[in-house]
Amino acid sequence: MTTTLKFQTNLNCNACVAAVKPLLDSEPSITSWDVDIAASEKTLTVHGDGVSSEKVRDAVVKAGFKVLNELKPVSSQRPGESPTEQPSATTYYPLILILAFLLGIVTLLELNAGGIVWGRVMSNFMGGFFLVFSFFKLLDLRGFADSYQMYDVVAQRFRSYGYAYPFIELLLGMAYLTGFQPVLTNVVTLIVMSVSAFGVFKSLVAKRKIRCACLGTVFNLPMSTVTLVEDSLMAGMAALMLFIGSHN
Repeated sequence: MTTTLKFQTNLNCNACVAAVKPLLDSEPSITSWDVDIAASEKTLTVHGDGVSSEKVRDAVVKAGFKVLNELKPVSSQRPGESPTEQPSATTYYPLILILAFLLGIVTLLELNAGGIVWGRVMSNFMGGFFLVFSFFKLLDLRGFADSYQMYDVVAQRFRSYGYAYPFIELLLGMAYLTGFQPVLTNVVTLIVMSVSAFGVFKSLVAKRKIRCACLGTVFNLPMSTVTLVEDSLMAGMAALMLFIGSHN
């Protein structure tokens, strides 16, 4: 039976959450957890089999922070039930709207060109995708780096990668739209997006309820299979373009 505990903490930012992450992740009795830093109580919610308040407090204190109060009594769930709320289509409205705009723009460009060339379609779509998504990340670079460090396997070890990632996307977007070194551009995209997808996959397997950093900190998008599909799609398109290019 899964036990759920909620605590008021002094975890004020994503950097604080990143600091406590390895300690909570390493506690065997904790199956998943999340921190709502937007709430006034900075609520830490922990799900686990046999998890206790003392174990949670010890983990938070070892990270240099405090559990100020236990907010709710223990609640239980049946085995197999998800401890997190499933995101609705409305939650992803900004992401869906952006992707719809990108598809619409690419379609108009192809109509203006007089016909559909699939290689050009993918290149223009990926260029627009990277430029738009890098824009939102750059609006709050530090906030993005804090969020991205929570689940990306590279950013967790090298924080500077979180700061560099939006600029990598920006350069990839420019490369796709200008046709610069297509083989190199697709290889870099395949590597970058595959690594990103792996980090998302690990978070989904762990059933962690955290914010997706794909649109920076402007929108509060939950991490879900949508994020995994998004990263996998971009990696797949890069691989397909490499395959098509090698046969031309």
